[in-house]
Amino acid sequence: MSRTCDICGKGTITGNNVSKSNIHTKRTWKPNLVKIKTMVGGTTVTLRVCTRCLRSGFIDKKVHVPHAQAN
Repeated sequence: MSRTCDICGKGTITGNNVSKSNIHTKRTWKPNLVKIKTMVGGTTVTLRVCTRCLRSGFIDKKVHVPHAQAN
């Protein structure tokens, strides 16, 4: 399973750590993904969505409301 957003396609990118003495070493940046249950076409689907898409309102979360307990 790849680390990509199912909405925008944001994924892992690579670059370099640069030390004070200008030595370059490889590193990666990973997206902040969360698993979200949502309704797609009348069925419940679990998607991996980056928090930027979630905050921007591109996807609606399916909210679980617990039943009221009788006293």
